[in-house]
Amino acid sequence: MAGRIEGRTAVVTGGCSGIGLATVRRFVEEGARVVVGDIDDAAGEALAAELGGPDAVTYVHVDVTSKEQVDALFRTAKDTYGSVDIAFNNAGISPPEDDSILDTDLDAWRRVQEVNLTSVYLCCKAALPYMLEQKRGSIINTASFVAVMGAATSQISYSASKGGVLSMSRELGVQFAREGVRVNALCPGPVNTPLLKELFASDAERAARRLVHVPMGRFGEPEEMANAVLFLASDESSFMTANTFLVDGGISGAYVTPL
Repeated sequence: MAGRIEGRTAVVTGGCSGIGLATVRRFVEEGARVVVGDIDDAAGEALAAELGGPDAVTYVHVDVTSKEQVDALFRTAKDTYGSVDIAFNNAGISPPEDDSILDTDLDAWRRVQEVNLTSVYLCCKAALPYMLEQKRGSIINTASFVAVMGAATSQISYSASKGGVLSMSRELGVQFAREGVRVNALCPGPVNTPLLKELFASDAERAARRLVHVPMGRFGEPEEMANAVLFLASDESSFMTANTFLVDGGISGAYVTPL
């Protein structure tokens, strides 16, 4: 039985850990050829070898804030596998110095905006010409539940960047809907990834303050997000574009949650 994205080519940024890694594995299971973009060269090369080598996965070192490197990433997908069918623009950071607006300095603000928002702009700009030529394609941009509601633990630049990703995804989804290209925003709730573990490792109170708002009473798992990305990448979501796809354990639907 063929996979849901059999024979398609996907580009995944931030593909060596967390949601990106789980998505790379899921895409390969479903028959896609994947170009993984990341800065962790050792992990990237090991992942490509593990999942079948260049017939299935190609790793590319990419600084997602560099237009030249992002363009090269998508060019590699086209040159290696013949198409660019799926772009999962997922790379992002949430450094501890991004906190309350009263405490976050301009350098921290700019760094988060560059990695979380400008990178998505660059990836969409690089992917779209290939997809428009093909008259088909699915772009999934990682936003966040904090793009639609205030965060319990302030991360001012992160929240603002994810709001920008969501707004950009809506605009692109509308703009290119009649040209065969769909653009949707994945909005995860708190997910059990290295990023979240690092954020809360030294602050149990902060973690508990975040968790109490999740009606399901737990953090999401990367594999659960990967399943959502697969749905948005596949023809199963063929009538969905410019969508805010919340996978958040019920956070955005809750007023208060039982303890």
